[in-house]
Amino acid sequence: MQQRSLGKTGPATAHIGLGLMGMSDLYGPADRTESIATIHAALDAGITLLDTGDLYGAGQNEMLLRDALAGHSARGNALISVKFGAQRDPDGAFVGIDNRPASVKNYAAYSLRRLGVEAIDIYRPARLDPTVPIEDTVGAIADLIKAGHVKHIGLSEVGPDTLRRAHAVHPIADLQIEYSMISRGIENGILQTARELGIGITAYGVLSRGLISGHWSVRREGEQDFRGLASPRFQGENLRHNLALVENVREIAGRLRASVAQVAIAWVLAQGNDIVPLVGARTRQRLQEALGASGVTLSKADLAALADALPPNAIAGSRYSEQQMAHLDSEGGH
Repeated sequence: MQQRSLGKTGPATAHIGLGLMGMSDLYGPADRTESIATIHAALDAGITLLDTGDLYGAGQNEMLLRDALAGHSARGNALISVKFGAQRDPDGAFVGIDNRPASVKNYAAYSLRRLGVEAIDIYRPARLDPTVPIEDTVGAIADLIKAGHVKHIGLSEVGPDTLRRAHAVHPIADLQIEYSMISRGIENGILQTARELGIGITAYGVLSRGLISGHWSVRREGEQDFRGLASPRFQGENLRHNLALVENVREIAGRLRASVAQVAIAWVLAQGNDIVPLVGARTRQRLQEALGASGVTLSKADLAALADALPPNAIAGSRYSEQQMAHLDSEGGH
């Protein structure tokens, strides 16, 4: 599998990574056996970057990854990316963000134990804490690097000013942020700043949580998971409007002899060699489809056709609820 570097200071990784969130949280029940088999299949295919978070399943996702890596021949190649800081109550509701230095080190202690590793490859706050200067949070992770518990620092969903302030304290390997044909906020100064500073991009939501995968339908409206309950893009007339746009992409995908999902992932890959898309496949079947994006080469004409089929501002609905959007520094929140 092709390799890309996470910025000037980060590690090299396969050009596609695997996001594990859906195996433990937010997208309804998942099959543990199939989840582990999917992680194994990803490793066997050459994927190295595995993204998790202590908030996913309240630690369950980290333990799932630990169990999947145990005894696997490619364990030594795995790069584990962990997000921290989002707090939840016993019912799973998100109740706040705490990125104070003492909390950062406490989170790391528990993540290291759940993962069964001596060091986390990339450690990042899931969201900016408006009550804690980013310099303090990054400084705490830098202390963990000095102590040998963390190897690289990443950030998630932050804007240009925060990127600059954080990078001034310690080199930032990568910024994790939603980026897809329909989520283009990164192009409003964030991507340019990251490139200026030599910070890589790990793009999540490349299929917009399944909306532009080619597999979603109006019949699934109202499913009792994050999408049906809390994502405006998946609700009511927004959903119908958005799925009509996806059909435009399907026509182009057909000409390319690829699936809609493969074209969507290939589009992100085509945005620059400093970008690594994270696919959220929960099954081996979906993973195999996603890996097929590596064989899809989009010409300038293809990219132009996709821009016409799915213009940047054509999608209906925001990617999160209004309350959640307010927590995104990358979208001008706080």
